Amino acid sequence: MQAGDTVMVHASLRAIGPVDGGPEGVLAALDRAVGPDGTLLMILGAEIAEDWVNERPESERAGLLADTPPFDPVTTPAFHEVGTLAEVFRRTPGTRVTDNPSGRFGARGRLAAALLADAPWDDYYGPGSPLERLSEGGGKILRLGASFDTTTVLHYAEYLADIPTKRRVCRHYQCMSDDGPIVRVVECLNDSEGIVPWDGEDYFALILREYLAEGRARCGRVGNAPSDLIDAGDIVAFGAAWMTKHLTACASQPVSSSGGSSSSAR
Repeated sequence: MQAGDTVMVHASLRAIGPVDGGPEGVLAALDRAVGPDGTLLMILGAEIAEDWVNERPESERAGLLADTPPFDPVTTPAFHEVGTLAEVFRRTPGTRVTDNPSGRFGARGRLAAALLADAPWDDYYGPGSPLERLSEGGGKILRLGASFDTTTVLHYAEYLADIPTKRRVCRHYQCMSDDGPIVRVVECLNDSEGIVPWDGEDYFALILREYLAEGRARCGRVGNAPSDLIDAGDIVAFGAAWMTKHLTACASQPVSSSGGSSSSAR
């Protein structure tokens, strides 16, 4: 990673170990690494206690959400499973955020506004998303002790994979608007349970293991954390080809059209 880079970060502070300044010190070091001409991107998601309503029939959801606290893109905390650094990133002055509770991104730096501009509401990981812009713009992925199933850019690869039938979901959220709380609907590929029925280890983890085994990333350690730096466009192309090869046969199984929680840290 060098000055001027655009980098999406996945980090486990526990894996990195003690750092001067704690999470703020880690973020400050990342800011220094990319410099004033660089950009940092993170997936934030949202901590929404009422996400359970998306496991219920669609006809019931608006009623269940009535009088619940609305999602506010500026103040709602990041989803806890994406890690403490994501919440620190969200709260740090200069970080911009998108307004989608399922796929909320944060970015800071020279290209932050361009990465997040007009981010799609539906299919927020697909065409037109920050993930597409990262991949097409020569961006990188920095994984600092993150689990093997945590490489969010592979959700964009799910949109590119040539698979005849992909599972989709529909979710409902109480959101803050200029006119007060309203229920909004999000439709997208199933990013919590997978785009096809799949048994065994998470296929994101399988893809990443095979990718790293081919020597296509720069690997090392940051603090105590095994870490890797990956070309975003390269792993997206690798992941889309892998999914096309390995998931196509699974697509013939029943397709889910339910809501499903968006509580996924991938």
